[in-house]
Amino acid sequence: MDCIFCKIVEGSIPSNKVYENDSVVAFHDIQPAAPVHILIIPKKHIPTMNDAAPEDNELIGDIFAAARHIAKELGIAEDGYRLINNVNSDGGQVVYHLHVHLLGGKKLGSLLA
Repeated sequence: MDCIFCKIVEGSIPSNKVYENDSVVAFHDIQPAAPVHILIIPKKHIPTMNDAAPEDNELIGDIFAAARHIAKELGIAEDGYRLINNVNSDGGQVVYHLHVHLLGGKKLGSLLA
């Protein structure tokens, strides 16, 4: 498989990990859009949120539990943070391995006007 995130999971591409458990890995984004920009990915390859099956529901929950933990550990939980999941090209997805962006460390502008 030629998925960069799968290669990070297997350890063949290095990353600056901040969290890992049996089901997810989280690491610093190499092109941060905020002072804190972490990518949280499942170890299982799921191309997009549209491809997540009912049996992946617990795994999706693990991603959000990891986000909560990381936000607390990095000291941004109280001030606030944003979680973003881009789906397919019109949604802004670039890497086709399900992932959630955790952004924080500054006041983030509204996405909805």
